[in-house]
Amino acid sequence: MKSSVDAVYQDGVFRPVSSPELPDGERVRLTVERVAPAKPDDILRLASRVYEGLSPQDIDEIEDMARHRPLFDDTH
Repeated sequence: MKSSVDAVYQDGVFRPVSSPELPDGERVRLTVERVAPAKPDDILRLASRVYEGLSPQDIDEIEDMARHRPLFDDTH
């Protein structure tokens, strides 16, 4: 089975950005492919598509939730 996991190479070790769905101790083969950093134009292009396919009502609901959401949750 093949899957992709984004990782950061740091201090001689590959550190996954998110946890792969593997049991501890599983032996794997890594193929390294460099990922180009996101350019500002790429980020803006993606951001412009956030509401793509949503109705005006859906957009209003999402924005209302965002306005009433605390920026920092200090309960943890």
